[in-house]
Amino acid sequence: MPIHTPATNSKFIIHIIRGAAITIYSRFALSFFAVFCIGLTSFIPISTAVETEKLTAADLVTDGQAINLQQEKYTLLFKELREQHHFTQAELDRMFADVNIDKKVLELMDKQWEAKPYYAYWPLFITPAVIKRGQQELKTNQLILDRIEKELGVDREIVIAIWGIESRFGEHKGTFGVFKTLNTLFDAYPRRSAFFREQLVEFLLLCRENQFDSLAIKGSYAGAFGQTQFIPSSYREYAVSFDGDEKRDVFTSVDDILASIANYLRRFHWVYDAPRYVEIGSELKGEALINASKGTKNRIDWQLVSSTQGIKLPPPPGDKQLSIIGLEKSPLTGGGMRYVAAYPNFHAITKWNNSSRYAMAVCELAEALKRDR
Repeated sequence: MPIHTPATNSKFIIHIIRGAAITIYSRFALSFFAVFCIGLTSFIPISTAVETEKLTAADLVTDGQAINLQQEKYTLLFKELREQHHFTQAELDRMFADVNIDKKVLELMDKQWEAKPYYAYWPLFITPAVIKRGQQELKTNQLILDRIEKELGVDREIVIAIWGIESRFGEHKGTFGVFKTLNTLFDAYPRRSAFFREQLVEFLLLCRENQFDSLAIKGSYAGAFGQTQFIPSSYREYAVSFDGDEKRDVFTSVDDILASIANYLRRFHWVYDAPRYVEIGSELKGEALINASKGTKNRIDWQLVSSTQGIKLPPPPGDKQLSIIGLEKSPLTGGGMRYVAAYPNFHAITKWNNSSRYAMAVCELAEALKRDR
């Protein structure tokens, strides 16, 4: 242990005092620097000052903001509409005059129902009232559904379930102007701008072909409309006339509405009275099934699913492969997951809406319509 003389003790005390002074000064300087930095953030863009806060498309616009029709993507759009689709400049001037942003559209695009866990998603669509109304529609439209099953080969309960989920049997068709919606998404929703540009062109062609007023049609925040809630390209591709007048009407003709739903599924290889899904338990027992469950486009042989899970499965049509779908169970009933093996008919529904939760809700509503009547 060092021995301190009076002289060394004095030097030691002075050293301590100086150290304390330096510490006090350093803390003061750091505090001042922190306050300075806080004040400085008011002069720094939000994306730099708060890196963890992610701006959405809706944050970058104001409601009713005029769309700049002089920007390159619009001049190229107008050029295509004139040269390839033969719209006149006068027609374009009339339709696009005063077109502006609907901010609500952008807000809803980032809060879609399909993002909810399944236990919170399905009750939005499968309710006692919807089941009761769906059963009434099955009876009311029995003759047209008989014809649909015979000519198009799609099960009636599935057709009615999609009609109920999409528009509550025609009661909820949407309140957003489709033309304004598609322009909003093309101009101000960068993630899917190219897709909505395509739909905008398809919409204008559809309106011209059917003598629709493009500025009058109302629909959803994603640009779907009619009782089928078709997007424009789907309307042009899959809608059919089934009432004998050769006019494809998914707004008011129930015959056309139901047949158009069925035709869409038929075009994606729906097989009448074939399996849609099979329950395979609350856990996956093999690595192959776990890997298959990680992506909705992953496929796996049905025999492997059967042997791994120890469950007897019906063979799929054409011996096609299955997908493994995980569905969240409510924490109120213990939580965890519920796994199903999804068949080609299930996959056909995901071509309508690319969501396994949506497809499952359609299947379970169809089951309820058939089971409870």
